[in-house]
Amino acid sequence: MAVERFELTSELPVPPGEAWAWHARPGAFERLTPPWETARVLERSGSLGDGRVVLQVSTGPVSHRWVAQHRDAIPERQFVDEQVEGPFARWVHTHLFEPAAGGHTRYTDRVEYQLPGGAAGSFFGAGMVRERLQRTFRYRHATVAADLLMHRRLAAAPMTVAITGATGLLGGVLSSVLTTGGHTVRRITRRPTRPDDIRWDPAQGQLDAAMLAGVDAVVHLAGETIAGGRWTAEKRRRILESRTQGTTLLAETLAQLPVRPRVLVSASAVGIYGPRGEEVLTEATSLRTGPEASFVEQVGHAWEASVEPAERAGIRVVRARIGIVETPAGGALAKMLPPFLAGGGGVLGPGTQWTSWIGIDDVVGALCHALVSPAVRGPVNLTAPAPVTNAELTRVLARVLGRPAVIPVPAAALRLLLGDLADELLLASTRVVPVRLKETGYEFRHPELEGALRHVLGR
Repeated sequence: MAVERFELTSELPVPPGEAWAWHARPGAFERLTPPWETARVLERSGSLGDGRVVLQVSTGPVSHRWVAQHRDAIPERQFVDEQVEGPFARWVHTHLFEPAAGGHTRYTDRVEYQLPGGAAGSFFGAGMVRERLQRTFRYRHATVAADLLMHRRLAAAPMTVAITGATGLLGGVLSSVLTTGGHTVRRITRRPTRPDDIRWDPAQGQLDAAMLAGVDAVVHLAGETIAGGRWTAEKRRRILESRTQGTTLLAETLAQLPVRPRVLVSASAVGIYGPRGEEVLTEATSLRTGPEASFVEQVGHAWEASVEPAERAGIRVVRARIGIVETPAGGALAKMLPPFLAGGGGVLGPGTQWTSWIGIDDVVGALCHALVSPAVRGPVNLTAPAPVTNAELTRVLARVLGRPAVIPVPAAALRLLLGDLADELLLASTRVVPVRLKETGYEFRHPELEGALRHVLGR
């Protein structure tokens, strides 16, 4: 059987020691896994020199176990992953870190592999595997370089950060970015499974305050999904209470600690502005109250008001008004992909409504920026600087996927299917821009929609 070889080299903006340390820390595998792939760590032990990792990897409906052994580590220079169980007949992956000009790193991934099935497997599968490797490793190199550059710019001393919603989509990515950057993450969770997990149960008013000792910062992301079906009375109650109960409990507990964390970053959403047509919305825009405020606006008001006990206690509080997060791993984009890939995508309603989006790496980057930047406080819009109309979003996604998108979805059909959710989320025009992020020096990885989509989709 022929041995196939794949190699990709790029330059990282840090010395080899920093690049090596990033790979050696918890969360590296998660950051290196593209969001279009499904891979879960089942077991992990040891170091880059002698460690072992057991993965469950899914390709479509097929799932398989992959066991890799780390070996041949030369600190700050190289390490090797070798498959001992998995889908390939052979897989040896060498990671190389070589000094480059300007204190940078020449970063190389070199893979030698053999496909199963002998000559027939190579004949039928070689092209597909090589294309998949190219997509994956381009993503990996771009992500590692951007993460390392971000941590260098932030220049933050190691922190201990407690996170609610740490096992969710956004919380999981944030956790990996922080740990690979040298910080410690502690999960605030209803179901503790680790010794340093912090137990809470907002519905019962329970939070283990003693376990918050030594925490430097808190990020609050937990809350019932707002886009999961029609808004029945029960669903509305859960949406509101999941935000106000947990936020109030957290803010009051932090306020009463003898030594308080320096900062609380609490998630909110751009829905707090409500549908405003063509109006450009900034953090200084006045919010609507009373009967004219929509359900989403009312939830936003109550959510943000719930952090006030922490603010009164002198904790720096950031209200992170998050836009539509672009990632195929979940949320709106994950729901759009199946019809668009099938050639059945199209504009929603009139298509003129504005969408305030942000790439998932920029959400996490902005959260890290908020954690370490004393000037960031109060409401902060976490959106890309270039919002788009739904028609433009449709055109760009279709172009990135190489598919037509000419089947519109009438507003009446959306209202019939989803009720108020259609008007308040899918058809609402909310044109938000991130003034505070730009004023405080945040640099976007993907300021334009097409670049963000190509990165997270590997296209």
